[in-house]
Amino acid sequence: MSEDDLFGGLAAPPPEASGPDGRLVTEPLRAAHEVPDQWPSDDDEYLHPPAEEAWWRPGEFCGSDEEEYAAWLAGMPDDIRADYLAGPYTGAGEAIPPGFTHRDLGGPSGAGFAAGGALDQLAPGPGLASALARATADGYDGLTDSEQIGVLLGWQRQAAWAQAGLAAALIGVRDRRLSQSSRPGSSRVADHITDEVATALRLTSLSAGRLLGVAVGLDRLPPVAAALAAGQIDWAKACLLVGELAVLADEQALDIAIRLLCRAGEQTTGQLRAALAREILTADPKAAERRKNEGRKDTRVECWHEPSGNAVLAGRELRPADAIAADAQLTADAHWLRNRGMPGTLAELRAAAYVTRLSGRDLASVLPGTDVNGGSSPADPPGGTINLTMPLSAFAGLTDHPAEVAGHGVVDAATGRDLAARFAATARWCLTLTDTDGRAVAHACARRGHHSCRLGPGRPEPTIRWAAGLRDRLQYLETGTCSHSRRSASYTPPAALRHLVEIRQRTCCAPGCRRPAARCDIDHTVPFDQGGITCACNIAPCCRRHHRCKQVPGWHVSQDQPGVMTWLLPGARSYVTAGDPYPV
Repeated sequence: MSEDDLFGGLAAPPPEASGPDGRLVTEPLRAAHEVPDQWPSDDDEYLHPPAEEAWWRPGEFCGSDEEEYAAWLAGMPDDIRADYLAGPYTGAGEAIPPGFTHRDLGGPSGAGFAAGGALDQLAPGPGLASALARATADGYDGLTDSEQIGVLLGWQRQAAWAQAGLAAALIGVRDRRLSQSSRPGSSRVADHITDEVATALRLTSLSAGRLLGVAVGLDRLPPVAAALAAGQIDWAKACLLVGELAVLADEQALDIAIRLLCRAGEQTTGQLRAALAREILTADPKAAERRKNEGRKDTRVECWHEPSGNAVLAGRELRPADAIAADAQLTADAHWLRNRGMPGTLAELRAAAYVTRLSGRDLASVLPGTDVNGGSSPADPPGGTINLTMPLSAFAGLTDHPAEVAGHGVVDAATGRDLAARFAATARWCLTLTDTDGRAVAHACARRGHHSCRLGPGRPEPTIRWAAGLRDRLQYLETGTCSHSRRSASYTPPAALRHLVEIRQRTCCAPGCRRPAARCDIDHTVPFDQGGITCACNIAPCCRRHHRCKQVPGWHVSQDQPGVMTWLLPGARSYVTAGDPYPV
C-alpha cells in the first residue's frame, strides 16, 4: 500500500537551419552518390527559388544549380569526394559476409547483428531469414561475441514469426472445415479437425488438440498474435498468455494482454506468469475462484515413473493454502534433520521427510544411528516458515487484492488470509510502504508480543490501528545517492540491514531469476576485499548460481544506485534489474 493511502523519428535540424523568424528552412534531399539528370523546374511552386538570395546560402553559391553542386563537390576533401563518387558501399572485398558493415575499433556497431546494429533489431520475416543465413553460412567462429548473441536473438525472433504463421494456418484449416460442414456448431466437427491436424503433423491427438487450442486462443487475442509474429514474444509466452487469460471474458482478456505485452518481451515466463496471476485476480477474483473450485474436483495423488527409473508421487489440484503450508513444513523438517547430523542437500532432506511422514514413520527414525523401529519425535515439532506479502486492505478484508507468497507466487486474497490465520500466533508482522509503482519506500517491523498476536485477517479496525502504530518505527529505504547511514564495518551485514535489502529486492538481483531473497546470498556488488563497503548501495540478494556467474571472467555487475543493478555479460549485452514491484 502507498504511504498516502495509509496516512493521508526524425533527427532535429542543425541550429543554422532555422530562419530569423524561427521557422524551419528545408531544401530537397538528394539521393546519396547520385548526380541528378535534371534539377527541379522553377515552375514548381514548392521549390521556387526566392526572389533574392536566401540568408542561409554562402556567398559563393550564386550561379546555377549545376554550378552550385560542382562547387559543393569541389569543396570536399579529396578522400571523401572519391568515396562519394565511387557509389554506394556494396560490401565487396570484405572478409566477413554481407549483412555486416565494417567499423573502426571502438566505433559504433554498424548495421550488423552486434548490439545496436540494424540487423540486431530487424523484424522477422524473409529479410531476417536471408541475413541470418548469410551471416552463418561459414559457421559462427567469425562472429564477435556481440554478433553471436545478436544472431541467437535473430533466430528466436524468426522462430516466433514461423510459429505465428503455423497458428494462422491452423485457424485457416479450422475455418475452412467448419464452413464446409452442414453442422458448423457440432463438437464432432471440431474433433475431426483435431484428428486431421494430428495426422498431417504426425502428432498425438492430445498434442494436436493443445496446438489447435493455442491457435484458437491467439485468434481470440489479436495483439498477442501480432506480438508473436513480430518476434516480440516467443511461443512459450504466447501459450502462457492464451492459457491464463482463457478464464476471463474477451474484453477483460484483451485489456490485460495489451497492458502486459509492453513488458512481456523483457520478462521470463515465471515473471509473466506472476504478472498475469496478479492482473487476473484483480480483474475478476470470482472467475479465478471458479476455476480453482472446478479444478479441485480433480484433486488426486498421482504416482508415475521418472525417465531415470525412479518414481514420482505428487498431489494435484490441492487447496493452495494446504499445499503452501505443507511445503513450508517439509523445509522445516529438512532443517531439523540437518541440524541433527543427517547428511544430504536440503532437497534430499525434504524428500526424506516427505516419504517418512507419508509412510507414518517418526521423523527421528531416519536420523543416522537410529534403529528403524526406535527413535522419538522431536520435543518441539518443526514449524513452517512462510513469507506472505499482501495489501493491508486485503488483509483487513476490505478488498480482494491478491497476495504473494515467496517461492510460490501470487495467490488470491482468500488464500492469503487463510495462510495468515494459520500462522497468526507465531507470525512476525511487518509493514512495507510502497509508492504508486509498487516500489518499497519504507518498512517497519512490529515487536513480537501481544499486539501482533491480536492481529487477524478480516479485522479492519485492529489492523489499521496496528499499522498506524508503526509510524514511528518506519525506516526509509535508500534511493538515488546513498547516505551510507546504515553502513557496517563488518563483512557480514547486520540482520536489520539484510532485512531491509530483502524487502527492497524480494528475489535474486540477476535478470529473470525468481529465487526468493531469503534463500539467496547477500552479495557485495564490489567485493569486500577490493574495497567494497557493506552498505545498502553495495549489497544485494544473489542466489548461489548467479553469485558464481558474477565471478566468471566476462561477467560484470554494477549497482548504479541502491537496488538498481546493471549486468554486463560476455556477449557485450547489458541488462538492468530493479526488483519486482509489490502488488498495488
